[in-house]
Amino acid sequence: MIKLKNIFLYLSAFVPMYVLILVRLILELINKNLTFNVLNTINLITLLLLIGLGIYGLIINIYHSKEGSKEIIILTKKNITDRHFLGYFSLFVLFALQLELSYVCDFVLFILILIMIGIVYIKNSLYFINPLLNILGYNFYDIVYLEVDSQKQTEGKIFYKGDLVVNKNYLVKFKNDNFAFIDRKRKA
Repeated sequence: MIKLKNIFLYLSAFVPMYVLILVRLILELINKNLTFNVLNTINLITLLLLIGLGIYGLIINIYHSKEGSKEIIILTKKNITDRHFLGYFSLFVLFALQLELSYVCDFVLFILILIMIGIVYIKNSLYFINPLLNILGYNFYDIVYLEVDSQKQTEGKIFYKGDLVVNKNYLVKFKNDNFAFIDRKRKA
């Protein structure tokens, strides 16, 4: 079953694109290249709603998640932030510059593309592909870590705001086997 928080996390990945499209729409309205008709009003409301839901989803997933924290020791780390985000920025350019959302056909195409990408994103647990997190200062790491309780060594993917330190203890909230956030608290 798809969890609502995963849908929100997916929506957050596109917040920068929604903002670009919103800025474009507002500038076109200010310059009187567009008028406030029904479709442009729906576009404006939809973009504001998507931005709000995306930000809400990110806050819920980072700060108010009910997943329990595990204490781990980082054994190795590799910052791979750049590997997964550039592909998303090409989508941003496609949507922000090429689609004319003031046309019904382009607006419907925009929604259908978001739904198709969302299905793939959620079905394959691609939550680590989130440019908004990178813009907010989070780095994405491939790590090998040791669970303190079980002494089990495991590989994983992790978001952390800042630079992870090898051989340090961290509390981690795991979203799934391959994706986690370092908890706000860090052990010495």
